[in-house]
Amino acid sequence: MASTSSFLDKERTIAQPGFNRWLIPPAALFIHLCIGQVYAFSVFNLPMTKLIGITTPAPTDWNLATLGWIFSSAIAFLGISAALFGKWVERVGPRKAMFVSALCFSSGFFVSALGVYLHQIVLIYLGYGVLGGVGLGIGYISPVSTLIRWFPDRPGMATGMAIMGFGGGAIIASPLAVALMDHFKSPTSVGVWQTFVVMGSIYLVLMMCGVFLVRTTPPDWQPEGYTLPQQPKKLVTSASVSVDNAIKTPQFWLLWIVLCTNVTSGIGVLSQASPMIQEMFKVSAAAGAGFVVLLSLFNMAGRFFWSSVSDHIGRKRTYMIFFGLGMALYALIPTTGKLGNIALFYIGFCIILSMYGGGFATIPAYLRDLFGTMQVGAIHGRLLTAWSVAGVLGPVLVNYIREFQINHGVAKAEAYTVTMYIMVGVLLIGFIANLRIQEVHMKYHHRVIEEQHSRAV
Repeated sequence: MASTSSFLDKERTIAQPGFNRWLIPPAALFIHLCIGQVYAFSVFNLPMTKLIGITTPAPTDWNLATLGWIFSSAIAFLGISAALFGKWVERVGPRKAMFVSALCFSSGFFVSALGVYLHQIVLIYLGYGVLGGVGLGIGYISPVSTLIRWFPDRPGMATGMAIMGFGGGAIIASPLAVALMDHFKSPTSVGVWQTFVVMGSIYLVLMMCGVFLVRTTPPDWQPEGYTLPQQPKKLVTSASVSVDNAIKTPQFWLLWIVLCTNVTSGIGVLSQASPMIQEMFKVSAAAGAGFVVLLSLFNMAGRFFWSSVSDHIGRKRTYMIFFGLGMALYALIPTTGKLGNIALFYIGFCIILSMYGGGFATIPAYLRDLFGTMQVGAIHGRLLTAWSVAGVLGPVLVNYIREFQINHGVAKAEAYTVTMYIMVGVLLIGFIANLRIQEVHMKYHHRVIEEQHSRAV
């Protein structure tokens, strides 16, 4: 046990001279590609409404609204655990954090498999929702500050490369889950619990690859030829703010609103992407899974594309594009549905999901610009509570407004229209919050606070 503990210690992860920093994004990708499976959870929704009935839902089977809380609870505990364990991740380093994430995330699948087998929804909430959600939160933030320190010259691109894995995880998970369920399907089972066991085992192995590969920067390390800019760009600080002081600033809470609104507008769609396309355009389950994969592809690509763009045009302008263009596209989605134009529907949501993913990848660099690098991972963890709120709010808006309208005679194909217009209002709130973001006042800077404390002593 002693040797295992020492291997996980932060001191053992410091890179040796000559280490190639380009090995760090793949290490982060091993984690994010696995935990990004959460975006493909909707492929389990319809099969899990027939666990008892097998071919059609039985009276004791769960409905989509009940199942929607699995995804929402996982996202909620992602944000909660990221906030609670952010300072711990900074203290123990990325390797130990990734190790704990792998254990929690894979165990969530195993507990959920038992819940499906026993038909106990509470076990699935506790397994995938709570335990898996903790694995999501710790895994998500574990490489962020490490990446920013390895790539001070391109922080947006660096975090985008890794976080795009979270958005792209469903590209692997969605077809894998469908194939495994088909393989395990029988007259007495839809194959869900067996699929959970297999996927949990696969993800445990893959995430351990990231654990072994990750390294931290040596003290005072800088890339060859890189020098700190003498004239920082607007909204880019050379100072640092501690996590405890960051949450006292208006900038933190404006960014909280920015992230929450951007996530709410996209996550509800992702949580019900497969059922939505099937109900609106009467396509097959396989086509629904394909829609999930396509959205995940743009979610992933957008994380790298938009975060790289933000290195050139700035984070604030990038988010202005997200909110402005997003409002226009959401307003047009109901029209594409009424016209039956599936191509325009696909294009609209692909662009929306690229900006949704881009928002996640750009936010760590936005935090680094405003608060510096000292505790940026911990600050990021606190900010992800916005994701927790959005993870509940987005799916609830889609699921319960859909259920309400269907129960009042609205056709399934038109049950998402009101939600799309609500999302326009949500994005408008984010647009206003982003517009108000300014530089952090120097009274919150760590150096200034230390000097004040020294004078007081």
